[in-house]
Amino acid sequence: MHSELETRVSKKLMWRIIPFVMLLYFVSFLDRVNVGFAAMSMNKAIGLSSAAFGFGGGLFFIGYFLFEVPSNLILHRVGARIWIARVMVTWGIVSAASAFVSGPASFYTLRFLLGIAEAGFFPGIILYLSQWFPSRQRAVAAAWFMAAAPISTAIGSPLSGAIMQMKPMFGLADWQMLYVLEAIPAVVLGFAVLRCLTDAPAKAKWLANDEKTWLMAKLDEEASARNAQHGHTGAVLAALCNPRVLALALIYFGTSAGLYTLGIWAPLIVKQFGYSPLQTGLLTGIPSVAAVVAMVLWARHSDRTQERTWHVVVPCLLACAGFVLAAGANGTAAIVGALVLANVGISAAKAPLWAMPSAFLSGAGAAAGIAMINSLGNLGGFVGPSVIGWLKNTTGGYGAGLYVVAATLAVSAVVTLVLGRKCGDDEAKPLAQAHR
Repeated sequence: MHSELETRVSKKLMWRIIPFVMLLYFVSFLDRVNVGFAAMSMNKAIGLSSAAFGFGGGLFFIGYFLFEVPSNLILHRVGARIWIARVMVTWGIVSAASAFVSGPASFYTLRFLLGIAEAGFFPGIILYLSQWFPSRQRAVAAAWFMAAAPISTAIGSPLSGAIMQMKPMFGLADWQMLYVLEAIPAVVLGFAVLRCLTDAPAKAKWLANDEKTWLMAKLDEEASARNAQHGHTGAVLAALCNPRVLALALIYFGTSAGLYTLGIWAPLIVKQFGYSPLQTGLLTGIPSVAAVVAMVLWARHSDRTQERTWHVVVPCLLACAGFVLAAGANGTAAIVGALVLANVGISAAKAPLWAMPSAFLSGAGAAAGIAMINSLGNLGGFVGPSVIGWLKNTTGGYGAGLYVVAATLAVSAVVTLVLGRKCGDDEAKPLAQAHR
């Protein structure tokens, strides 16, 4: 049974922190994948082939990979409030500058710079949540935060489609207006972060003294239980070399390949059936609505049972099946149904997966380890879209590339199962015992 104090603190954390970080990620994801809608007219305007578009779309993750760990270590040192604000303003400026690309070289450059600008945002927020939410709430908190990605697709896809149908303004083409209009919220919210984000529970003026004392004691208690079970993995080098960190990065690689294949290519895959940009946006948004519901319900079940392994394996296999079906789909209903399975699987896997690192990482080691998982794993966001583009140029269709992405998700499921058997889900046991 939860005490009245615990319930009160939990509600305050959920209402004070989660809606705001969801809004930040909503804008982040929108600026990452709106290139899929811009491509409807941008590719022809600046002379991009399918292979060049897929390669450039994925270059975001190379810049992201190179600067992820340093960025998260800086965040750990200076605090989330200042660093997340810097990240958002920078990526907003770079995203707006994407409106002025003029060919493959400038497109590649701006996608790479966007990755550098945004490096540290996602793992920074995951680290931030682990510093506020006890283990019993962690997967649900992460799920609500990450639900902003499918929500961004559900709302942002029709929005992007509508912008693409606007009449040209200020001498800008439709795809140029898309980049500029959707970059403005990032800059505005960057300044809002300085006012709205609190760095740590000790600085939370919006918690009463007894609430603050309980929360800090609870987090310290869980850290002690974690260190007694696994040792203190707080050193940066130890975290970066930890086999579990590398295994989780490989698992995340498959989910990232799937997520960004959907984000970057789904609009073009759907549009091939003859739909307008707005209709494409509406159809692309449908799977994301199902993904939000599945993500939150699945994370609640994972937190309630304190089980992570099968809560990652099953969704990865579901997403794998979705991509296999999408490869063979030849009609609107079939492709949307397949995309529903893929979206639900990828989204549901993420929260239980991100609940795993905080079970054996702490301090600067957590900052480095979480960033390493995200940076290596997000290389899947380069491989997936790039493979789709290259194979489409080679084969003339999307099927072969979708099969490759399905295979990466099958690998994620297998690696999760092996890791779970090796560790025996022990990372959850001391924390579960601490709640008894």
